[in-house]
Amino acid sequence: MRLALVSRRLSFRTKPCDTDGGADSPMEFEATMNQSSPASVPVNPPATPVPSGFAPAQAAIDYIVDAWQRGILFSDVMRERGNQYQAHLLERAPNVLDFGTELVVDGRTLPRPVNYGLVRIAAPDDLKPDHEATGAHDPGRLRPFIVFDPRAGHGPGIGGFKRDSEIGAALRAGHPCYFVGFLPDPMPGQTVEDVMRAEATFLEKVIELHPDSPGKPAVIGNCQAGWQVLMTAAMRPELFGPIIVAGAPVSYWAGWRGKNPMRYSGGTLGGSWLTALTGDLGDGRFDGAWLVQNFENLNPANTLWQKQYNLYANVDTEASRYLGFEKYWGGHVFLNAAEMQFIVDNLFVGNRLVKGEIVTSDGIRLDLRNIRSPIVVFCSYGDNITPPPQALGWITDLYRDDADLFGHDQTIVYATHDSIGHLGIFVSSSTGKKEHREFVSNVDLIDLLPSGLYEAHMGKRTDATPHAELVEGEHVLSISRRSIDDVRAIVQPDPESDRRFATAAYVSNFNLGLYRSFMQPWVHASVTPWAADLASRFHSLRVPYESWSDRNPFASSVARLAEDVKQARTSVATDNPFWQMQKAMSDAIEASLDFYRDTRDTAVEQMFEAVYGMPWLQAMAGLPPRGDDEAAAPLTEPGDSEERSASIAAVHEHLREDMTKGGLLEASVRALLFMRRTHGEADERRFNLAREMLGTLSDRGILAFKDVVREQVALLRLDTDAAIDALPGMLANAAPADIRNAARRIDELTTTLPLDDQERADLARVLSIFESASKAKTKPTRRSETRQQVE
Repeated sequence: MRLALVSRRLSFRTKPCDTDGGADSPMEFEATMNQSSPASVPVNPPATPVPSGFAPAQAAIDYIVDAWQRGILFSDVMRERGNQYQAHLLERAPNVLDFGTELVVDGRTLPRPVNYGLVRIAAPDDLKPDHEATGAHDPGRLRPFIVFDPRAGHGPGIGGFKRDSEIGAALRAGHPCYFVGFLPDPMPGQTVEDVMRAEATFLEKVIELHPDSPGKPAVIGNCQAGWQVLMTAAMRPELFGPIIVAGAPVSYWAGWRGKNPMRYSGGTLGGSWLTALTGDLGDGRFDGAWLVQNFENLNPANTLWQKQYNLYANVDTEASRYLGFEKYWGGHVFLNAAEMQFIVDNLFVGNRLVKGEIVTSDGIRLDLRNIRSPIVVFCSYGDNITPPPQALGWITDLYRDDADLFGHDQTIVYATHDSIGHLGIFVSSSTGKKEHREFVSNVDLIDLLPSGLYEAHMGKRTDATPHAELVEGEHVLSISRRSIDDVRAIVQPDPESDRRFATAAYVSNFNLGLYRSFMQPWVHASVTPWAADLASRFHSLRVPYESWSDRNPFASSVARLAEDVKQARTSVATDNPFWQMQKAMSDAIEASLDFYRDTRDTAVEQMFEAVYGMPWLQAMAGLPPRGDDEAAAPLTEPGDSEERSASIAAVHEHLREDMTKGGLLEASVRALLFMRRTHGEADERRFNLAREMLGTLSDRGILAFKDVVREQVALLRLDTDAAIDALPGMLANAAPADIRNAARRIDELTTTLPLDDQERADLARVLSIFESASKAKTKPTRRSETRQQVE
């Protein structure tokens, strides 16, 4: 601050130096009088000429001038950040959306009011669909997308933060797009269940607004919104089309040893009693800034140094990006204390969602196996907030094997990124242009997938890509069949770790009971609304935003000085030895903070394992002794085995009755699925050809086609030979020309990818059946010939 006061009336006017910083082009200082300065002090101090050939002194002067200018510009950017923060707080509905909106449903008007709202996104002129509007791409006939934003401490808008985003991908593909955001303050008495019911109301409204949609709305849930959307889908599965959950933690105990320390937080803090205390100190509101601080603590090098240093080192080009992100990162919101307590007790510490132990007020068990829509899980190995084990672990928690997954008739697709961070999953332009565009463009393909587990890949489309005209966008989406064991290899379940977390959940409940019995009444009696508001304003994350803005009396001086600096800006050469020393120092600071982080995380993990791994404490928690097979058994719903077995037997009996039912469409789909049954891979080129074939064989919509595909897959899984033997009877009532046309389309469809020997043999068998059926229709039988002679 002293530097800012002294130097606010100084301005350097310099000539650019050579990139090598040599003495042939020394920097010249011109001592002038600043006529606009009230005190008429010199804007440039007199300079002593540097002797020619004395490069180190010249390099030092170049660096000092550059560092001084960067410091002023850095301070000015931070001032703009404070102004932006203050303006954001004054907005009626603060958000960081890059799109216009129209309010559709205000959650505050619902019977159980919430601070959520449903808005329709207005497509800007620069986001036109990639293809001309045709019958297949008519916005009125495309399924709508709904993007649910996370309420995890920050304000809404991350799903539409920029043009290349989830919302941008949906608009670019021509889909109607809706967004579910929230206000900074919750409604009094609002609960997580109230929010779930509001989400169901929003879906009902979108379905009502799009009666001609080929399917139910596709839903995208980011981070916290992902698990909340899954809970709503488990409660109201009939409302959902494909569900895409991005960076969403669902299995909270999962993680890789030595890599995911955030999962230990509940145990190391003694459980959720601290959550209750924080909510009570907030007078019934939980400050989301505490959640953001947990994220900040994961990477102290970035929080304490790298983020600010990157702005300082690149202040000429980084300011706009920095301010845009800080608008989101500094927009802290509140939750009701009861909401946060539910989340911590049932999810973060209790991990009860994957156990099917959460029951709504009207008795509905939130079992994720009840979801009938395809679920797409997108996660990244570079995400330290929601690592792949937490995003995918619920699959191995709920399903013993592939047969169990098939028995529940559930479709799950997962896609992993190698390196991108947590927020990059939602806001990175690269994921917006690649993964999100491919998910959106191929949502109908995903919706048609039969029950099972799949992995999605996005390959670059090139001129050499076969049938490139069938690909939308710059990448080719391919989906490969996977098994539960493949996911288990990623998640690496650890029964011993689960025992420790179960013990931590027991200790959490015990400590919460003690707090509520002995401390909570005193806290309630001493906290006032005024004190709670004051405490939130002085939160350590808010103070930097609050303290440095135009409200600060010294800010105007820095702003004026920054304008002068911009007029006379000179950047030091990157090979300047002092700049290199600065960079080396920055790297050393970052490495030191990383070392501290790694040491801290290792200590936390070891302490958690030592405390909650004690046999006597696990015995107090009611856990069976180690080595008991029952302790390591997959979690199931009470009564699951008998009820599920009877249900599966009834389904199989019904399928056997349907083995010979259907016509040309069903027979064609069955033949295609039979031929590709061993390959286990599909891509958007085959799907687009199949959809074209559907148009030639039937006028049914995509939903009817989905039912056909799923039924034919189930029949082939039940009895492959019987299903193929039934084809001639299914073709008996079709016209010969239609049968030949269907056979031709099947043959064409197989050319998009090479066939192995087994697939070629299956194709020949299928075409032979279709050929025989067409000839049987054109040749009269002997009985028919005799009847014609008599006539």
